[in-house]
Amino acid sequence: MPAATPQTASPSGTHTFIPMPTPVLPPGVVELLKLEGDFADAVAKGGGKAFSSWFADDAVTLNNGQPPVQGLTAIAATANWDPKNYKLTWFALGAQVGPSGDTGFTWGHYDATVIDKDGKSTVHSGRYLTFWKKVNGKWKVALDASANEPIDASTPGVGGDAGSLPKTN
Repeated sequence: MPAATPQTASPSGTHTFIPMPTPVLPPGVVELLKLEGDFADAVAKGGGKAFSSWFADDAVTLNNGQPPVQGLTAIAATANWDPKNYKLTWFALGAQVGPSGDTGFTWGHYDATVIDKDGKSTVHSGRYLTFWKKVNGKWKVALDASANEPIDASTPGVGGDAGSLPKTN
């Protein structure tokens, strides 16, 4: 038997009221979203040194136009920016946790702001995916990947088909 639809009275008559369900996030997802926020806050304050401190020993980073960086030592060597000259900020838009509860991923939007010697800033925006795993009971970044936002087709000299796959015959 279908559930009864709640109805409410109003001055102009009776209205059907269908409440929108409030999503319930599994505890593991909430934990990863909070973790991602803590990661972003630490990096905003501490720059590259803080960034690399979140990675597992065998982690990998994948960034646009760059070769993969493998291992914590290599990641720490490349993440040597000062937050005064380079600001990396991001926020999660979603997360999922694996069935075992010891792996998961977060994804969202990032802004990377480069500040030159004259104080002029240039912002590069994109999307990211962070794969997390537990190492000795503590969450660590196993993979961090990013992709620039799509090329704006209205940019002079780019053309309307920029960024799309080549057409096949």
